[in-house]
Amino acid sequence: MIISLFDLFCIILFILAIRFMATPKTANIGNYSAIISMMIAIGISFFPLPEKFLWLLGAIFLGAIIGIIFGEKIKITELPQMIAILNGLGGGAATCIAIAETNILKHSSAISVLGGIIGAITLSGSLIAFCKLQGIIKKRKIFLSPLIINLCFLLAVSAAPLFFDSQTILVPVIFILALVWGIFMVFPIGGADMPIIISILNSFSGWATVAIGFSYSNVLMIVVGTIVGASGTILAYIMIKSMNKNLLKLFIQPDSLTTNNVMEKMPNEGNPEDAAFIMENAKNIIIVPGYGMAAASAQYAIKNMADILEKKYKISVRFAIHPVAGRMPGHMNVLLADAGVDYEKVFELENINSEFSETDVVYVIGANDITNPEAKTNPDSPLYGMPVLDVDKAKVVFFVKRSLNTGYSGVNNPLFFASNTIMLYGDAKKITEDINKILEQ
Repeated sequence: MIISLFDLFCIILFILAIRFMATPKTANIGNYSAIISMMIAIGISFFPLPEKFLWLLGAIFLGAIIGIIFGEKIKITELPQMIAILNGLGGGAATCIAIAETNILKHSSAISVLGGIIGAITLSGSLIAFCKLQGIIKKRKIFLSPLIINLCFLLAVSAAPLFFDSQTILVPVIFILALVWGIFMVFPIGGADMPIIISILNSFSGWATVAIGFSYSNVLMIVVGTIVGASGTILAYIMIKSMNKNLLKLFIQPDSLTTNNVMEKMPNEGNPEDAAFIMENAKNIIIVPGYGMAAASAQYAIKNMADILEKKYKISVRFAIHPVAGRMPGHMNVLLADAGVDYEKVFELENINSEFSETDVVYVIGANDITNPEAKTNPDSPLYGMPVLDVDKAKVVFFVKRSLNTGYSGVNNPLFFASNTIMLYGDAKKITEDINKILEQ
């Protein structure tokens, strides 16, 4: 009875955590609510007291130490990689439980095997996603069509029970196949689609937990796993809609990484002095952050720029965020919040897109595909149909990039060559800091 009450209390705290995390203003409360709930959930797992109590306590202590070390050392710009790893660990934990049930308890239920399969796919797929985000894996080509590979693994996992004894070799073979399947499932998918993949893997880790929870009749695991799985599924749907993608096509025929024709026209090139002069004479400015800001850790310089423009020059400054800017959902929001940007000045695409036509200056910092006007005009572009920020409608657009290289989609951005665009080449942080120095004078 007491355990059930604690389970109910944890469930309420987890639900409140999701609710509080819906807005930046209450996100910290949601974070603490989730931490407290998880601590209680871990605590009640000791009752009734297991036989190998010290082993369990040592494992929890070791995991906590590793988590603290990585949490302290990880850079906020590397959060997508960390999220990918955490998704994988959640799936791996579900698979370990399913394996233990077979090897120790000498039996396995269909629902626990299903949880182990989903968990194994999540583990290996998340590791590949991590390697892609970290730049360890750059090639995408595989020797067979993704459709053929996925069908082969699906048939192999489904047919395995027909050839092996379910209590001995069957379960390990199925899990090994699932691990390999996860690798081949994620490997062909490009970096541009990583926000979708991370969301899907996040939901997978939740559904794996649900399956294991049903196997052990653990209500807390079922409910919390459902929350994680459902939220990940909803987030994946939002990402798919925001990028105008087809989920089935994503896994059977990923977009080819090919570049479009090189533009013959030379872009307008500027410098920090040009940018500072035009900015200080503007009435309103919109800043559009992208992965270039994250890679250069330029969020603090951007915050300083906004403060100078507002306080010294009395200019209205706002931030425009595309749903898939960066490498994970909410990546830019987290970076701006870390820098202390007022969340009331941060607007999503649908709330600010109509404002660009009346904006004097747009400062785009490393956001390539999400500003590409070909998404609206070129049916042959892989970006066609994807909602983009209408920065091309502003009077002046400053685009900060190291070069004219394409984004993850592999297509050039005509915005670079537009008459109202001025390219600022170089490191995003240094360019922004140089502009700030001139503005401060």
